[in-house]
Amino acid sequence: MKSLGSMNVDVITLFVEDFQKVKAFYQEVFGFQAVYEDEVSSVFNFGNMSVNLLDISESHELMKPGTVATRESGFRFLLTIRVDDADAVCDELKKRGVALLNGPIDRPWGVRTASFIDPAGHAWEIAQQLA
Repeated sequence: MKSLGSMNVDVITLFVEDFQKVKAFYQEVFGFQAVYEDEVSSVFNFGNMSVNLLDISESHELMKPGTVATRESGFRFLLTIRVDDADAVCDELKKRGVALLNGPIDRPWGVRTASFIDPAGHAWEIAQQLA
């Protein structure tokens, strides 16, 4: 397995309270059209990475048992690294003493994910695209 430190950050998920307003901001300010979109999420490509705007109502399921800070509490995001085999990476993380927050879990959008928190409290996710 390649070292996680040698891989690109693929997706940053930003939790937002006013999803439609923030989505419109990205479309207008950056001149983007979403590459994926549903009622609670819009993904915009930024060159070598993507930003996923996610309605905060959906963030709790994604982050449980962790909590998501309110806007007034500071910054909120989830850094995602795309991997070929989420289970193998989770095994390696556990060997390195990393406690998984959740996962691996097959998500309804066709990705197998697992999350963990770094010592400073930043959330990371590994994500394997399913067939």
